[in-house]
Amino acid sequence: MFNSRLVQKIREMYKGAAHITLHAPTLTEIDKKSVADVIDSGFVSSVGKEVTLFEEELAKFTGSKKAVAVSNGTAALHLALMLSGVKRDELVITQALTFIATANAISYLGAEPVFLDSDMDTLGLSPDSLYQFLVNHAVSKNGQTYLKMTGKRIAACVPMHVFGHPVRIDEIMSICREWGIAVIEDAAEALGSYIDVRHAGTIAPIGVLSFNGNKIITTGGGGALLFNDEVLAQKAKHLSTTAKKPHPWLFYHDEIGYNYRMPNLNAALGCSQLKQLPEFIRIKRDISAEYERFFEKESQYKFISARNNTTPNFWLNAILVNDKTTRDQFLKEMNELGIGSRPVWELLSDLEIYSHCIKDDLKNARFLADRLVNLPSGVPL
Repeated sequence: MFNSRLVQKIREMYKGAAHITLHAPTLTEIDKKSVADVIDSGFVSSVGKEVTLFEEELAKFTGSKKAVAVSNGTAALHLALMLSGVKRDELVITQALTFIATANAISYLGAEPVFLDSDMDTLGLSPDSLYQFLVNHAVSKNGQTYLKMTGKRIAACVPMHVFGHPVRIDEIMSICREWGIAVIEDAAEALGSYIDVRHAGTIAPIGVLSFNGNKIITTGGGGALLFNDEVLAQKAKHLSTTAKKPHPWLFYHDEIGYNYRMPNLNAALGCSQLKQLPEFIRIKRDISAEYERFFEKESQYKFISARNNTTPNFWLNAILVNDKTTRDQFLKEMNELGIGSRPVWELLSDLEIYSHCIKDDLKNARFLADRLVNLPSGVPL
């Protein structure tokens, strides 16, 4: 199983480092100064100009009208589902091959995920699986969609752009529009990814980003919602700041809100990271191109490349190996050598906490889960 050529290639790309992580944050002197300036100002928490600046620059970069910064990507998903009208005991369609936050945010509302299959090339929700599930198991009444078996409303659909590879979002949007189902783009991993010239997360009414420590840029922890509806964005901002009515000194809250605001200290790091993002993306696309050229000559592996009309950020580079046994041996050998590699997530439908949920055959998702390996993908320091 050992592939000395691949090991040598990765060590060359990462300048001979003894231990190579999967995706370390790229933190620079610019970032240190930005954070230090905020510390010196004393405005490190909920008050300060950096949050507003970060939101403005993020909206500008993605081409959305408004961005609302929050404490993490899961909080952003939770708010997005609330704003889309998801209620307790309703159903939300998503993919089984995704990070657990996608399903957990659905559960926070007392709703239940429905797990459908992925496309082999995007790794994300398959429009064909979505269409077949609705045709076979759902009924439309008065502009709403309900599961035939239980009568529960199918309130929303959350496709996730896996590792920065955009899903077929236009097809998913078209299907959901026909069935009266709200769409939320989980673009947690896709900052800097594009479908044609449109940024991932800006095609559905609400998109969600994450700035966790392992993402393409980081705010330490953090997330954001992207909107093209300014009224909806203002509602998100209100809910994320404990639904407090603006007033110079009084504390009045007009509905149940959430303490999901991003601290000013984190936003300062986000502002400096965002300035460097175009260079991070350029380097990561160069890394991906090197991997792709290498794997063209290694027939036992299949590199996950960009599909037509998309430009991924290649947050994580992935390959497929022959089977699960090969995958596990590959991961063991690479990690023993100090080269950070990992499998994709366990299918959420296989976890005990979600084993009761509705799912389709998940044929592609299971094939991918058994064979996919992520390789070091961070920006070399």
